Amino acid sequence: MCLGIPMRVIARDGFVARCSARGIERDVSLFLLQHEPIDIGDHVVVHVGYAIQKIDPVAAAQAWELYDQMLAADAQDAGARNA
Repeated sequence: MCLGIPMRVIARDGFVARCSARGIERDVSLFLLQHEPIDIGDHVVVHVGYAIQKIDPVAAAQAWELYDQMLAADAQDAGARNA
């Protein structure tokens, strides 16, 4: 299973964007999205250092909500196993 992380573009230099999510910043390749207009403030899904899809801010927020729910469920399961 692959996991794509929604991130916001905060700077851009050619096909490299500086992206941010939850206080973490990464340099991300935009090469796979060279056909898409990507601007500062846009959201992209990042997988292993590559932006693979442009998404709207609502979809990014929904993805993070789902990830938070998954992490909470995992933490609850881990707590139950260790009890």
